[in-house]
Amino acid sequence: MEYRGLGRSGVKVSTVGLGGNQFGGKVDRAGTERIVHAAMDLGVNFIDTADVYSRGQSEEVLGAALAGRWDKIVIATKVRSAMGDGPNDRGASRYHVFDGVHACLRRLNTDHIDLLQIHSWDADTPVEETMRALDDLVSSGKVRYIGASNYAAWQLCRSNDVAELHGWASFISVQPHYHMLERGIESELVPYCQAFGVGILPYFPLAGGFLTGKYRAGEPAPTGSRGASSPYVQRYFTPENFAKVDKLRTWAEERGHTMGELAIAWLLAQPQLTSVIAGVTSVEQVQANVETATWKLTPEDEQAVRAILEERREV
Repeated sequence: MEYRGLGRSGVKVSTVGLGGNQFGGKVDRAGTERIVHAAMDLGVNFIDTADVYSRGQSEEVLGAALAGRWDKIVIATKVRSAMGDGPNDRGASRYHVFDGVHACLRRLNTDHIDLLQIHSWDADTPVEETMRALDDLVSSGKVRYIGASNYAAWQLCRSNDVAELHGWASFISVQPHYHMLERGIESELVPYCQAFGVGILPYFPLAGGFLTGKYRAGEPAPTGSRGASSPYVQRYFTPENFAKVDKLRTWAEERGHTMGELAIAWLLAQPQLTSVIAGVTSVEQVQANVETATWKLTPEDEQAVRAILEERREV
């Protein structure tokens, strides 16, 4: 397993992370324990979850699975999303962030969070209030590092500028929607992260399974697959995307790899990429993701793939 620095911090995390969005929901407590322990045995030391995943159940089952193993893992979670019906049960205010963190700690059954992320920008709360609250949590030892999720480049820049001005803890990572077919962050967010040493933790690296290549143009999605019911996956069902995936699949197979392996290897070849967060529902999926990370694209490979991605279909 390869490990990379989490942004400009000194902590190292595995290039293959474990996404907890299915834990406590589709994956029960016993299944979560099997997956987490197998992942750790394979060298995975980074797990990402959020308070809102399965309404707190993800954190609870992860806390049980990690009992006695906290010194071997870097746990990341998030606050900001609605966790109740009250007016202060959401947002990035000091009030909700403090309440959210204390609730996360109870569910995880731990005394600290390694990486606390603000799940999305809160336009209703002054950025100074959020960053001061986060700095206080770091100073107290309840949180070790802080990160952002779903922030635009200007939002990340503004937050860290405010933190720097006051000498507060700043965001060392950002978690954006990023994969072969979602490359909008390359225009502003990636350059900012490169310039200021912020680590990038992409989510949905396989576009909900579309980038595994299992969906084919003109054919119904396999029964039981996410593509059969998920609007998120189905939005990629366009002639242009199917054509790109067909070419990429052929390119990967010529080199002895699958389309899914290429999708993760391509992400890991991008600048400031720290760890690829992949949600899983089985030990076999963890094993496949870890094996995928051994494929290192050369700069020439990366450019060849990018050329396919940027081809335009003739109308």
